[in-house]
Amino acid sequence: MHTPDDHIYQEAKLSPMTVAEINELTAAARALPPSGNQTHVLVPDGEDPWVIAHEGQLYYCTVDRFKQKILVGKFAKLSEMASAELVQVWPSENDSTPEFVEIWAPELQLIDGKWYIYFALYNARLGAERMFVLEGISGQAQGHYEFQGLLHVPTDRWAIDGSVLRLDNGELYFIWSGWEGVANTSQNIYIARMRNPTTIASDRVCISRPEYEWEKHGYPHVNEGPQALVRKGRVFIIYSASGSWTDDYCLGQLTYLGGDALNPASWRKEPQPVFKKTDTIFGPGHASFVEIEGQDYIVYHAARRSQAGWARQIRAKPFTWDADGSPDFGEPM
Repeated sequence: MHTPDDHIYQEAKLSPMTVAEINELTAAARALPPSGNQTHVLVPDGEDPWVIAHEGQLYYCTVDRFKQKILVGKFAKLSEMASAELVQVWPSENDSTPEFVEIWAPELQLIDGKWYIYFALYNARLGAERMFVLEGISGQAQGHYEFQGLLHVPTDRWAIDGSVLRLDNGELYFIWSGWEGVANTSQNIYIARMRNPTTIASDRVCISRPEYEWEKHGYPHVNEGPQALVRKGRVFIIYSASGSWTDDYCLGQLTYLGGDALNPASWRKEPQPVFKKTDTIFGPGHASFVEIEGQDYIVYHAARRSQAGWARQIRAKPFTWDADGSPDFGEPM
């Protein structure tokens, strides 16, 4: 299985430590035993997990060690995730490829019977990160994809961690993490309407920005990794908050109240995190959700131990639903 490299994470200044100091913590943590029960670890060294179920199979979309290739694994059980063969689906020899330094957080989605992969490209130029999309043309998750290019937003700003939200009425929306301006002071959650799975049809609207103390550990302040969670007519966006290099990285929740999804008033932010660190598991965040044989699972990454920088494991646990229809993730395990 791949072992992701340390983040370059732009030339931005992070605090309370520098990127070099975070990378030192990361290297040290990888040389030490991890904390926490290892029973629920799916991948011992990994990040930004995306798992999707289709026709009795599970698919894992990720990148190689050097973040140069998008890979898709296929397996039958979560316990097989680490040993699944990973097939490179992009870049391909016959496809156009833009200049990039790293690929970040690819997501594999099935929309109207066709596979798509959404991802960000990092170019080592501060503020140049943008979202891109691949369209599958073989009908197979591990098959051939064509590069469809940039997901253009009229207000063109730094953008990562893109995902698709589909409402019950069939409308598609793109959700992602971005900067308000051209300076890296805060990452916010944005939403825009989509004309189709490869085209954004409206300007962006901010529906969440770091405002609570639990969203402001580390600087710049961070809201990122938004994921749609839809069940029985209820719509939620689960997102990551605080610096990913801190022990306090956690998950927050936005609840859709109905009406115009592009109206910030249609979304309610929960005042407390819905998934946070324990005494032995630190920095749980950037989750995806999958239903297997009627049971819902949260698949997420967490730090190997306290003060681990970007040394992370991929974990999973089942979760339940409260009487009001909202998810109850419990504690990381």
